[in-house]
Amino acid sequence: MIETAGIALATFFATIGPLDVAAIFAALTTSSDVAHRRSMAIRGTLIGAAILLLFAVIGEALLTGFGISLAALRTAGGILLLLIGIDMVFARSSGGTSTTDEEEQEAATKEDISAFPIGMPLIAGPGAMSATILLMASTEGDLVLKAIVIGSLLAILLVTFISMLLAGQLQRVLGVTGMHVIARIFGVLLCALAVQFIFDGIQQSALLSA
Repeated sequence: MIETAGIALATFFATIGPLDVAAIFAALTTSSDVAHRRSMAIRGTLIGAAILLLFAVIGEALLTGFGISLAALRTAGGILLLLIGIDMVFARSSGGTSTTDEEEQEAATKEDISAFPIGMPLIAGPGAMSATILLMASTEGDLVLKAIVIGSLLAILLVTFISMLLAGQLQRVLGVTGMHVIARIFGVLLCALAVQFIFDGIQQSALLSA
Protein backbone atom coordinates (compact mmCIF):
# COMPACT_ATOMS: atom_id res chain seq x y z
CA MET A 1 0.00 0.00 0.00
CA ILE A 2 2.84 2.38 0.84
CA GLU A 3 4.49 1.55 -2.48
CA THR A 4 1.24 2.27 -4.36
CA ALA A 5 0.83 5.59 -2.55
CA GLY A 6 4.43 6.58 -3.27
CA ILE A 7 4.17 5.73 -6.97
CA ALA A 8 0.80 7.49 -7.31
CA LEU A 9 1.96 10.64 -5.51
CA ALA A 10 5.16 10.91 -7.54
CA THR A 11 3.37 10.21 -10.82
CA PHE A 12 0.57 12.72 -10.21
CA PHE A 13 3.00 15.37 -8.97
CA ALA A 14 5.06 14.95 -12.14
CA THR A 15 2.16 14.81 -14.61
CA ILE A 16 0.00 17.54 -13.07
CA GLY A 17 2.97 19.70 -12.07
CA PRO A 18 1.64 21.97 -9.29
CA LEU A 19 4.57 24.39 -9.60
CA ASP A 20 4.18 24.68 -13.37
CA VAL A 21 0.44 25.28 -12.98
CA ALA A 22 1.14 27.94 -10.35
CA ALA A 23 3.70 29.70 -12.55
CA ILE A 24 1.36 29.88 -15.54
CA PHE A 25 -1.57 30.84 -13.31
CA ALA A 26 0.47 33.74 -11.88
CA ALA A 27 1.48 34.90 -15.36
CA LEU A 28 -2.10 34.87 -16.65
CA THR A 29 -3.71 36.57 -13.64
CA THR A 30 -1.43 39.58 -13.10
CA SER A 31 -4.32 42.00 -13.72
CA SER A 32 -6.85 40.12 -11.55
CA ASP A 33 -7.63 40.98 -7.94
CA VAL A 34 -7.15 38.51 -5.08
CA ALA A 35 -10.81 37.45 -4.91
CA HIS A 36 -10.97 36.76 -8.66
CA ARG A 37 -7.72 34.76 -8.59
CA ARG A 38 -8.98 32.68 -5.68
CA SER A 39 -12.30 32.06 -7.46
CA MET A 40 -10.54 30.94 -10.65
CA ALA A 41 -8.15 28.72 -8.68
CA ILE A 42 -11.09 27.01 -6.95
CA ARG A 43 -13.08 26.51 -10.16
CA GLY A 44 -10.03 25.39 -12.12
CA THR A 45 -9.09 22.81 -9.50
CA LEU A 46 -12.68 21.48 -9.31
CA ILE A 47 -12.94 21.21 -13.10
CA GLY A 48 -9.60 19.41 -13.35
CA ALA A 49 -10.57 17.12 -10.45
CA ALA A 50 -13.92 16.27 -12.05
CA ILE A 51 -12.24 15.31 -15.34
CA LEU A 52 -9.55 13.18 -13.71
CA LEU A 53 -12.01 11.47 -11.34
CA LEU A 54 -14.22 10.68 -14.32
CA PHE A 55 -11.28 8.99 -16.02
CA ALA A 56 -10.52 7.16 -12.76
CA VAL A 57 -14.08 5.77 -12.67
CA ILE A 58 -14.65 4.93 -16.35
CA GLY A 59 -11.06 4.32 -17.42
CA GLU A 60 -11.16 0.54 -17.13
CA ALA A 61 -14.55 0.42 -18.89
CA LEU A 62 -13.04 2.42 -21.75
CA LEU A 63 -10.20 -0.07 -22.01
CA THR A 64 -12.63 -2.98 -22.12
CA GLY A 65 -14.84 -1.22 -24.66
CA PHE A 66 -11.93 -0.59 -27.01
CA GLY A 67 -10.45 -4.04 -26.44
CA ILE A 68 -7.23 -2.65 -24.93
CA SER A 69 -5.34 -4.97 -22.61
CA LEU A 70 -3.68 -3.84 -19.40
CA ALA A 71 -0.33 -4.86 -20.87
CA ALA A 72 -0.87 -2.57 -23.86
CA LEU A 73 -1.97 0.30 -21.60
CA ARG A 74 1.07 -0.10 -19.36
CA THR A 75 3.41 -0.10 -22.35
CA ALA A 76 1.76 2.84 -24.16
CA GLY A 77 1.25 4.80 -20.94
CA GLY A 78 4.86 4.15 -19.95
CA ILE A 79 6.10 5.51 -23.28
CA LEU A 80 3.97 8.66 -22.93
CA LEU A 81 5.11 9.24 -19.34
CA LEU A 82 8.72 8.63 -20.39
CA LEU A 83 8.47 11.37 -23.01
CA ILE A 84 6.96 13.74 -20.43
CA GLY A 85 9.69 12.83 -17.93
CA ILE A 86 12.41 13.55 -20.49
CA ASP A 87 10.90 16.98 -21.19
CA MET A 88 10.85 17.68 -17.44
CA VAL A 89 14.50 16.68 -17.01
CA PHE A 90 15.56 19.02 -19.81
CA ALA A 91 13.13 21.77 -18.63
CA ARG A 92 11.31 21.71 -21.95
CA SER A 93 7.67 22.67 -22.33
CA SER A 94 5.38 20.05 -23.85
CA GLY A 95 1.68 19.65 -24.49
CA GLY A 96 1.62 16.69 -22.13
CA THR A 97 1.82 18.72 -18.93
CA SER A 98 1.56 22.34 -20.02
CA THR A 99 -0.10 24.63 -22.54
CA THR A 100 1.25 25.22 -26.02
CA ASP A 101 2.24 28.73 -27.13
CA GLU A 102 -1.02 29.05 -29.08
CA GLU A 103 -3.06 28.01 -26.03
CA GLU A 104 -1.27 30.54 -23.82
CA GLN A 105 -1.94 33.33 -26.33
CA GLU A 106 -5.63 32.44 -26.41
CA ALA A 107 -5.83 32.23 -22.60
CA ALA A 108 -4.18 35.64 -22.21
CA THR A 109 -7.20 37.28 -23.87
CA LYS A 110 -9.74 35.63 -21.54
CA GLU A 111 -10.95 37.07 -18.24
CA ASP A 112 -11.85 33.66 -16.76
CA ILE A 113 -9.15 31.01 -17.26
CA SER A 114 -10.52 28.48 -14.76
CA ALA A 115 -11.87 26.00 -17.32
CA PHE A 116 -9.25 26.69 -20.00
CA PRO A 117 -6.32 26.44 -19.59
CA ILE A 118 -6.24 25.81 -15.80
CA GLY A 119 -8.79 22.99 -15.50
CA MET A 120 -7.74 21.51 -18.81
CA PRO A 121 -5.06 21.01 -20.11
CA LEU A 122 -2.89 22.24 -17.21
CA ILE A 123 -4.41 20.14 -14.42
CA ALA A 124 -6.25 17.49 -16.45
CA GLY A 125 -3.76 17.16 -19.29
CA PRO A 126 -3.00 14.11 -21.46
CA GLY A 127 -0.26 12.96 -19.08
CA ALA A 128 -2.43 13.19 -15.97
CA MET A 129 -5.38 11.47 -17.68
CA SER A 130 -3.17 8.63 -18.92
CA ALA A 131 -1.56 8.28 -15.51
CA THR A 132 -4.97 8.15 -13.81
CA ILE A 133 -6.24 5.35 -16.05
CA LEU A 134 -2.94 3.47 -15.81
CA LEU A 135 -2.67 3.65 -12.02
CA MET A 136 -6.33 2.70 -11.50
CA ALA A 137 -6.04 -0.23 -13.90
CA SER A 138 -2.84 -1.39 -12.15
CA THR A 139 -4.78 -1.89 -8.90
CA GLU A 140 -6.45 -4.91 -10.56
CA GLY A 141 -9.76 -4.37 -8.78
CA ASP A 142 -8.37 -3.96 -5.25
CA LEU A 143 -10.68 -1.40 -3.62
CA VAL A 144 -8.10 -0.35 -1.02
CA LEU A 145 -5.50 0.33 -3.69
CA LYS A 146 -8.07 2.21 -5.78
CA ALA A 147 -8.84 4.39 -2.75
CA ILE A 148 -5.13 5.04 -2.26
CA VAL A 149 -4.72 6.13 -5.88
CA ILE A 150 -7.73 8.46 -5.70
CA GLY A 151 -6.55 9.80 -2.33
CA SER A 152 -3.12 10.49 -3.84
CA LEU A 153 -4.76 12.30 -6.76
CA LEU A 154 -6.82 14.46 -4.42
CA ALA A 155 -3.73 15.22 -2.34
CA ILE A 156 -1.80 16.49 -5.38
CA LEU A 157 -4.84 18.49 -6.51
CA LEU A 158 -4.89 20.14 -3.07
CA VAL A 159 -1.18 20.93 -3.41
CA THR A 160 -1.90 22.38 -6.87
CA PHE A 161 -4.68 24.58 -5.50
CA ILE A 162 -2.50 25.86 -2.65
CA SER A 163 0.34 26.46 -5.13
CA MET A 164 -1.93 28.66 -7.23
CA LEU A 165 -2.97 30.67 -4.19
CA LEU A 166 0.69 31.12 -3.22
CA ALA A 167 1.99 31.43 -6.79
CA GLY A 168 3.63 34.82 -6.29
CA GLN A 169 5.38 33.80 -3.07
CA LEU A 170 6.59 30.50 -4.55
CA GLN A 171 8.11 32.26 -7.54
CA ARG A 172 9.93 34.72 -5.30
CA VAL A 173 11.24 32.03 -2.91
CA LEU A 174 12.18 29.32 -5.42
CA GLY A 175 12.88 31.39 -8.50
CA VAL A 176 12.96 29.90 -11.98
CA THR A 177 16.03 27.81 -11.18
CA GLY A 178 14.52 26.35 -8.03
CA MET A 179 11.29 25.40 -9.80
CA HIS A 180 13.28 23.76 -12.60
CA VAL A 181 15.38 21.81 -10.10
CA ILE A 182 12.24 20.36 -8.47
CA ALA A 183 10.76 19.57 -11.89
CA ARG A 184 13.99 17.82 -12.94
CA ILE A 185 14.04 15.67 -9.79
CA PHE A 186 10.46 14.50 -10.38
CA GLY A 187 11.26 14.13 -14.08
CA VAL A 188 13.97 11.58 -13.26
CA LEU A 189 11.55 9.71 -10.95
CA LEU A 190 8.86 9.77 -13.64
CA CYS A 191 11.29 8.39 -16.24
CA ALA A 192 12.16 5.50 -13.92
CA LEU A 193 8.48 4.78 -13.20
CA ALA A 194 7.68 5.00 -16.91
CA VAL A 195 10.37 2.47 -17.82
CA GLN A 196 9.05 0.15 -15.11
CA PHE A 197 5.54 0.46 -16.58
CA ILE A 198 6.97 -0.44 -20.02
CA PHE A 199 8.84 -3.45 -18.59
CA ASP A 200 5.69 -4.64 -16.77
CA GLY A 201 3.60 -4.22 -19.92
CA ILE A 202 6.03 -6.20 -22.05
CA GLN A 203 6.32 -8.90 -19.39
CA GLN A 204 2.52 -9.25 -19.19
CA SER A 205 2.15 -9.43 -22.96
CA ALA A 206 2.68 -12.49 -25.09
CA LEU A 207 5.72 -11.00 -26.82
CA LEU A 208 8.36 -12.68 -24.67
CA SER A 209 6.71 -16.10 -24.87
CA ALA A 210 6.13 -15.92 -28.62
